[in-house]
Amino acid sequence: MPEIRRDYVIDSGWVVISPERNMRPSDFKVAKVESGGKDKCPFCPGHEAMTPPEVLAYRKDGEKDGEGWWIRVIPNKYPALRIEGDVGYEEKGILRKMNGVGAHEVIIETPDHDVRPYELSDWQMHEVIRAYIDRYIDLTRDRRFKYILIFKNYGKDAGASLSHPHSQLIATPIIPQNIAEELEGAKKYYIHSGGKCIYDEIIRREKEIGERVVMESENFIVICPYASRFPFEMWLMPKFHEARFEKIGLNDELVWELGRVLKETLRKLFATIPDVPFNYYIHTSPINTKNEYRYYHWHLEIIPRLAKPAGFEWGTGFHINPMPPERAAEMLRGN
Repeated sequence: MPEIRRDYVIDSGWVVISPERNMRPSDFKVAKVESGGKDKCPFCPGHEAMTPPEVLAYRKDGEKDGEGWWIRVIPNKYPALRIEGDVGYEEKGILRKMNGVGAHEVIIETPDHDVRPYELSDWQMHEVIRAYIDRYIDLTRDRRFKYILIFKNYGKDAGASLSHPHSQLIATPIIPQNIAEELEGAKKYYIHSGGKCIYDEIIRREKEIGERVVMESENFIVICPYASRFPFEMWLMPKFHEARFEKIGLNDELVWELGRVLKETLRKLFATIPDVPFNYYIHTSPINTKNEYRYYHWHLEIIPRLAKPAGFEWGTGFHINPMPPERAAEMLRGN
């Protein structure tokens, strides 16, 4: 029997769980990931002149915009938003707009062109997360920005135009709708529960039930959420309460642990569905505001791109998921 489940946090986040479709991992069609040519890849060592000047690099020796790096961060050559200018808000009746001011950067995760996400060493994954934190903290100093999203696209179906391992970062002058809805839902629960965090309750409840837990470590847990929008969707959450992602940078052991958990989670995903295209993104608190968002809880969401929205999804805002999260978690745990 299909079920219509509501998201833990967002009131309008309803999902149709439809197990009658009885899909197995092998039923999902995954396009082969093409590595592309190293000789023309702008992210490969020796091709630094093919990109905009770097804003951050980890290297032992060598000059800026030269070789010898193991992490390199550059402005996106084709940015969604531009760093120059003022926000500038304009309103004419029902027509409102602002300038497309923001930052759009690319975090090149490794000099190795062909490595898959879960194949990075623990040390390299640690350095990737360190780069996330460093760039995040630097961009929070720009008072024009209200939110920073760190995300990764893997595979053509997930929006990756280059196969060389990389993540991206976009800073925006407004709080995105998805974040605003999560904040509102978390705040509502915080008020009605007398000061409790909804994400702490999610972790407590899912640990208690157990069937949607994929894995956990001392400080982090990975679950397939109750109202999963997509097959094999996962949330990676810290077990400790913290609204701001960048705060883990204060404890390097947590950075190492997060890297290991993220890598193992991706390994499990790829073992279940080889070379599956996916997106992941970090949801954290807005910046440059007096609100401390004590009721919020940062987390990382992993979205495999196995189902494409069609007329019903676009027309209603619902998602149809043929893979119950309980079954997905069981398969992922087994790998």
